[in-house]
Amino acid sequence: MIEATETIDEFLLQHGGDVEDAIRKAARTEILPRWRRLADHEVDQKSGPHDLVTDADRLAERYLTGELAALLPGSLVVGEEAVHADPETYEALQGDKPVWIVDPVDGTRQFVRGEDGFCTMVALAHRGVLLASWIFAPAREQLATAARGKGAFLDGERLFAGAPEPGRDLRIATSHPDYTTDAQKRALFAVWTDGVAPRACGSAGLEYLAVARGELDATAFSWEAAWDHAAGLLLVEEAGGAHRTLAGEPFRITGDNALPFTAARDAGTVHRVVDLLLNPHW
Repeated sequence: MIEATETIDEFLLQHGGDVEDAIRKAARTEILPRWRRLADHEVDQKSGPHDLVTDADRLAERYLTGELAALLPGSLVVGEEAVHADPETYEALQGDKPVWIVDPVDGTRQFVRGEDGFCTMVALAHRGVLLASWIFAPAREQLATAARGKGAFLDGERLFAGAPEPGRDLRIATSHPDYTTDAQKRALFAVWTDGVAPRACGSAGLEYLAVARGELDATAFSWEAAWDHAAGLLLVEEAGGAHRTLAGEPFRITGDNALPFTAARDAGTVHRVVDLLLNPHW
């Protein structure tokens, strides 16, 4: 078991490749065979018509849960579908044991529609600190990885988020309207202003990757489910970016964040987005 964050280097050196192999195998055996081949009985609704789950989600998570827990004895797994079935499993994020945070298919709507904008996200955390992350887009054959203090990489090449070009409209991906309450819509409407080019987000994991690559300037999200953000936030951090909630604090995977929150290419952009959210110009 990992007893302190300093020992993560040893674990990743020995098992980082095994984690990657498990993610790739989950995609190869459970996700891609169902991509563009889903039968009606393999797709269900959770909270409503915009909140979908498929057999690919369930089976990929089941496989990853077994593999990841075996790689790190004593660790726990917080997976999106397991938490839906038993919300108490989410409390593992508050404990002392290392936790794997798993989103088996992020961008399920895109997956169901047969689009390639979906990914599998895995993060390793201990006592609320993100230690490592993996984001795999199997239909695009892209793998992004990050380890605390060691940088962010896409297919082995170092990522640098950089900073937005001065004078250009700020490109921001916001929570999709289908997933927001009326109050959240009003809060996020603050970024629809001069000097900003907002759009609804797709897969959160791929939006975080776009920030880490410098293709997107920032995100503004209104929900805090750890599986949607953990892997991407560490990737952005290690690429030189930052994230803040409306309280001016870094986002906490353990919850109780002042929402909405933003992740951006650099600290200056983070402050600009937070200011917009706190002081809407309308």
